[in-house]
Amino acid sequence: MRKNLIRTTAMAAVAVTAALSLSACGGETDSADASPSPGAAQSADQGQEADGGAGGNAEGSGPKSTSAGADSGGSTGGSASGNTGAADGGSGGGGKGGYGQACGTNDLTWSAKSESQAGGYILISVKAKAGITCMLPGVHPVVAFGSDGTEAGPAEQAVGEQVKLSGATTAYAGVNPKTTNTDDGKELNEIITSVSRDDRTDPVSLTTGAITVDRPIVTNWHTVPQDAVPGNGLDSD
Repeated sequence: MRKNLIRTTAMAAVAVTAALSLSACGGETDSADASPSPGAAQSADQGQEADGGAGGNAEGSGPKSTSAGADSGGSTGGSASGNTGAADGGSGGGGKGGYGQACGTNDLTWSAKSESQAGGYILISVKAKAGITCMLPGVHPVVAFGSDGTEAGPAEQAVGEQVKLSGATTAYAGVNPKTTNTDDGKELNEIITSVSRDDRTDPVSLTTGAITVDRPIVTNWHTVPQDAVPGNGLDSD
């Protein structure tokens, strides 16, 4: 009886010891599952830092590339505009370089000389200045005498052809300062003239020498000096 009790007690102790052993093993397993080792945790942290760094670099490089593209595009656009702008600026400069541009008084070089033919008259000559091509109207120039507003009337009733002036081409107009047979008139030594009544540029003053002015006349513009002889005008006195 006593032996059975001892055996039973021993078996119970063995069972308790086995149970305690199993419980300890289970706790260690759970603890291992719940808390990773310090080495594993450190490796995981390094991996996350690496992933975060790579992602940050990728995001950082993306905007930088876009910004560079925008900067490049802006620079190109500015350069083109400047060139255009530069190209527009070169084609806008100008002057009278083509057919159809009306001559202004200041576009021409002027001269006047006295002629003895047909009782005497003044021959006006004009040329276009260097680099200018322009058209003279087929009418007479404005010719004024003195400060009292005396002007030469037309020696020709019809309108003539326009005259293209460029280079050495010369146009002529003849002025007869006195068409009357009287002793009346005023003594002058210059005339004031401009291309036509439509011209708005300043007139020029031309020295002629001593002349007597009374009911003066002037021809249209001509390319041949002989065609610019004014004659005695329309006065019958």
